[in-house]
Amino acid sequence: MDMQILSTAQELAAVCRQWHREGQSIALVPTMGYYHEGHAALMDKARTLGDRVVVSLFVNPTQFGPNEDYAAYPRDLERDAQIAREHGADLLFTPAPEELYAEDAATWVEVPEMGQLLCGISRPIHFRGVCTVCSKLFHLTQADYAVFGNKDWQQQAIIRRMVRDLFIPVTIVGVPIVRAADGLALSSRNVYLTEEERAQAPEIYAGLQYAKDMVTHGETRASVLRDAVLRRWASRLPLGRLDYLQVIDSASLNQIEEITGPATMACAIKMGKARLIDNIQLN
Repeated sequence: MDMQILSTAQELAAVCRQWHREGQSIALVPTMGYYHEGHAALMDKARTLGDRVVVSLFVNPTQFGPNEDYAAYPRDLERDAQIAREHGADLLFTPAPEELYAEDAATWVEVPEMGQLLCGISRPIHFRGVCTVCSKLFHLTQADYAVFGNKDWQQQAIIRRMVRDLFIPVTIVGVPIVRAADGLALSSRNVYLTEEERAQAPEIYAGLQYAKDMVTHGETRASVLRDAVLRRWASRLPLGRLDYLQVIDSASLNQIEEITGPATMACAIKMGKARLIDNIQLN
């Protein structure tokens, strides 16, 4: 059966209800499009989880701040549809903003404490937009599984908390970060990088790996790890402007001083027009 492309919430809900009536499970992959191998990996994972795969393609306006790149965000629907088809999507959902947000929409879903940390410091409304749109997609599809990339570690942790707190019956599945051969995490925003910026960008991950090596050799103090990475970046990533670099508890996202359990080093670096995020599990 060829992939269906639907653009209304009503049609999406009707098809998913029918699949559930037939006893079929649904795996959802929420995306903003402009697909690369990272997105393909999410779809491939979804294919192993559900009888049906629904991919949503929606550049969600409510997760962009007033001076962010909503209008400029790269879009290529035809190419994206082809990639989704090749990676086993049964349905591609491509709504217009007014389809998911009524003119007088007044309801938001958020996890305020977690949403104000890390990326939330410079993007205060971002995760409110993410939670709201994901909860709408979960309700419309009644998905059994929803697949997210580990690159957006904060996003995934927040969605997990939202799903737990609101008893949304969906299992959140994380997929490892897909990287270019030189280590740079794949991102739709990498197209913003100049040649010179792209040449330095792999140093972001190299710095995180450096910290992980220190942990492997017994270092557990967050401040020591952070200082070591910042020193390295100062000499090897001169075009990068630090947004944040933190060692956090992997589940709560709270900053920690000492590594005693599951910990993540997460960062955001601005390079020219791009803002690049990355993270590494330290133990």
